[in-house]
Amino acid sequence: MLVSRVWSSVRPGLSRVLSRTLGGWSTGEGRRMDLSGIYPPVTTPFTATAEVDYGKLEENLHKLGTFPFRGFVVQGSNGEFPFLTSSERLEVVSRARQALPKDKLLLAGSGCESTQATVEMTVSMAQVGADAAMVVTPCYYRGRMSSAALIHHYTKVADLSPIPVVLYSVPANTGLDLPVDAVVTLSQHPNIVGIKDSGGDVTRIGLIVHKTRNQDFQVLAGSAGFLLASYAIGAVGGVCALANVLGAQVCQLERLCLTGQWEDAQKLQHRLIEPNTAFGIPGLKKTMDWFGYYGGPCRSPLQELSPAQEEALRLDFASNGWL
Repeated sequence: MLVSRVWSSVRPGLSRVLSRTLGGWSTGEGRRMDLSGIYPPVTTPFTATAEVDYGKLEENLHKLGTFPFRGFVVQGSNGEFPFLTSSERLEVVSRARQALPKDKLLLAGSGCESTQATVEMTVSMAQVGADAAMVVTPCYYRGRMSSAALIHHYTKVADLSPIPVVLYSVPANTGLDLPVDAVVTLSQHPNIVGIKDSGGDVTRIGLIVHKTRNQDFQVLAGSAGFLLASYAIGAVGGVCALANVLGAQVCQLERLCLTGQWEDAQKLQHRLIEPNTAFGIPGLKKTMDWFGYYGGPCRSPLQELSPAQEEALRLDFASNGWL
């Protein structure tokens, strides 16, 4: 029933989506979608009364659009997606697509707790302009989220998604690592093109790269804090919160890695680690305010930084030469 109902809603626009070429996405020969590059995971701006501030979102995106990013992640963890309604999530993606240059990829977080809801959200994200869906692991019943359960979940989503799917493992938030054996199995699906791994385990990232080397599958580091190490073992880019405030520097680190300037890359990476580890969404938004973007408040129950926390955050940036 789910399959027929979702397919009927997808079918009219499916040929249009599959026929366009965006970032290498093609139904012909060659890579299905090239994810290589840096992506800021965009924050969701709120007003003082906790409403989504779409005007500030567009202003931030216009400023960020001046950097050589491959694209943007909208409605990832830094977008506070668990605190938004379904209609807000879709409106944020729609506004982002309108505000961004057409050559920038838009990866939209479409993960929900149930497979059915994830399929429906993914289809809707495609309809409002997402180029790919980034799907976080369902985690509320994490004790039952075996490899078999997760393979079934992602396979159903990818089967019915009109756009490519990127797996998303973020154990700090979910308490659940997407098992390597599940990633390897899912990498063989024709509509699953990569993974964003935010766990920070470089050994695991290297193992995923190695075990999927014969698949058309790419790995993105989930943080600027281990970006150099991830490039060194075969990742193709990163989804980096720090790029929201130090976009030029994160892109410079990418260039240094890609051109083999490892000594300079190491020096720059060292200067990015402390600011990066000081984050959390309240810290990221506070820093955006310092660097000329709109950070603003978080949506409750997330709380603002205390004065002591704000001072420690400022020190982490200043001591590395960024403030």
